[in-house]
Amino acid sequence: MAEYIKDGTIRLSNGASACSYAAAVGKMEGEGPLGQCFDYISQGAELGEKTWEKAESKLQQYAFEIALSKGKLQKQDISVIFAGDLLNQCTGSAYGLRDSDTPFIGLYGACSTMAESLMLASLYADMRLGYYFAAITSSHFCSAERQFRFPINYGGVRPPTAQWTATASGCCITKSADKPPFIKAVTAGKITDMGVKDANNMGAAMAGAAYDSLSRHMENLKRTPDEYDGIFTGDLGQVGTDILHELFEKRGIDISRVHKDCGLMLYDREKQDVHAGGSGCGCSASVLCAHILPQIAEGKLHNVLFAATGALMSTTMSQQGESIPGISHVVEISDTL
Repeated sequence: MAEYIKDGTIRLSNGASACSYAAAVGKMEGEGPLGQCFDYISQGAELGEKTWEKAESKLQQYAFEIALSKGKLQKQDISVIFAGDLLNQCTGSAYGLRDSDTPFIGLYGACSTMAESLMLASLYADMRLGYYFAAITSSHFCSAERQFRFPINYGGVRPPTAQWTATASGCCITKSADKPPFIKAVTAGKITDMGVKDANNMGAAMAGAAYDSLSRHMENLKRTPDEYDGIFTGDLGQVGTDILHELFEKRGIDISRVHKDCGLMLYDREKQDVHAGGSGCGCSASVLCAHILPQIAEGKLHNVLFAATGALMSTTMSQQGESIPGISHVVEISDTL
């Protein structure tokens, strides 16, 4: 059985393999630094659909279907799907996967959902509660703007702290461990509130959660940042990244050498107008499935932490003057067991 260490950290007993993975993204994401890594790049935001929400569901379908194809799997091979997105009632996932005829567990962790879904898909695989498990998330710039901020055609000015919601989806299929990348340990996030009320400054709202979860994971497993060749957060952007580094520096710990943020990896901030960086469930999911996992499989990365971060914001609560809680889940991935 998996071993519960303490305070949300679990060491997998047998381990789980990320046996197949795929990322589908929009045109802008395909024009970024990782453009050559993605499995599918849409030439338009609509993906042939009449609404942004349906387009997001289509993107999630593509990621799932491509991951199945790459793994030489059929939908009926999947024991459980763990999926979520940013939309109310997780409609991007529910409508995108409603024809899958597969047990479905809908999740909401905001932009942390890829780590949340991968954590659960890995634990199920480790405990052999089935055969194959799919972790899927998505986001779409237009559907997120419509829900969380203002209509696209409003033309509001975005402040420098604002981040660009990625039009992207990632799918990772897990099974009991047989080949790298291996999932070895996970830490469930705690709700952390930095007191930030600005919906255009999500990096600051999430930085404390990333610090808390990463700290607990390493302390509980008695490890240091130097034992990893990559600590990937997603997606703090530049503002949240600076705060995260400062929080660790107060304890005399420098993670800047190994830390990278998916929100800063997906886009070229000098050439693409994304302000503080990328965000959205699909941001860290697409970077994980198109870049991080392949690097581990190829032996270019050996031991990494993937800590997707989420701002648990609500338009209703924000209008009532509430602050924005943050959360971050950690998944440890390696090329050896």
